[in-house]
Amino acid sequence: MCPKRTKITNPELIRLIRFLKKKSRENDAAIWRRVADMLLKPKRKRIAVNVSRINRYTKENDEVVVPGKVLGSGMINHPVRVAAFSFSSKARMKILEAKGECLTIPELVEANPKGSNVKIIG
Repeated sequence: MCPKRTKITNPELIRLIRFLKKKSRENDAAIWRRVADMLLKPKRKRIAVNVSRINRYTKENDEVVVPGKVLGSGMINHPVRVAAFSFSSKARMKILEAKGECLTIPELVEANPKGSNVKIIG
């Protein structure tokens, strides 16, 4: 017996994946294709990153994309631009208190179409 295959039903997520694939082709930027592929995973396998991990793997003023959710566990002590599919309220508060920015993934793609110097954290 075959396991049941499920499809993504969130219309916002479907639009985001299509947008990322389109921008990847237009700008010849493989990073956006990689983020789209990571978002295609089932929800239980999608990435959840704590603020402490972002703090550990970034320096001041880095740009980071999280293809999943940012959670609020831990501390962050330097400003970072973070783009993610979603943020918990504590994570958003901690990033903003550290003088960082919380962006949506499309906002980061529009600001940096080539994806240069953007880290994927997952």
